[in-house]
Amino acid sequence: MKVVSIILGVIAVAFIAVQIFALKSQKNIETYTYTINKKYKEFEIRSYEATLFSSVKLSRNSFKQASGEGFSILAGYIFGNNKRNEKIAMTSPVVMTLEDSMTMLFMIPRKFNKETLPQPNQSQIKFQNEPAKRVAAIQFNWWANDEKIEKYKQKLITALDKEGISHTNRFYFLGYNAPYEVFNRKNEVIVELQK
Repeated sequence: MKVVSIILGVIAVAFIAVQIFALKSQKNIETYTYTINKKYKEFEIRSYEATLFSSVKLSRNSFKQASGEGFSILAGYIFGNNKRNEKIAMTSPVVMTLEDSMTMLFMIPRKFNKETLPQPNQSQIKFQNEPAKRVAAIQFNWWANDEKIEKYKQKLITALDKEGISHTNRFYFLGYNAPYEVFNRKNEVIVELQK
């Protein structure tokens, strides 16, 4: 019984340490910059700056399958699997297009441009400039899955229709937390608005 208590105590301390580390490391992460234009009850309108991303197109349309595959490819690149073996800082959020074949995107830290970035070792990694855009965003907590993403996508469509706001069909999922983070998890579904 004493051994079990010690093991449980060690696990609890390790868990708390990981969560504290996660909270502290989030404060230093560069984020995809936006301005809030207007808040509604269920969503908000934002303007994003033009931003450079690394991306990988995936053959799957399931968040569960595509997120693991995409993350391992792009994380490998920023953790040093590139022509210069150079590490690039993690940014937030991780972005995924919500299409038949999803694309995962990692924002490139602003100190880089296409010319100064190390070239990837994997040919499927591309760099793309996302232009400045106006979007509507809806937020949800806890872990994301296909069902939740679809639920909040539909909720956002309904709320936009109610307000008479026209949108494109370009939807994205934004995930702000590392997989091991338990507290303060934040996810969003956004859609580009008509110009």
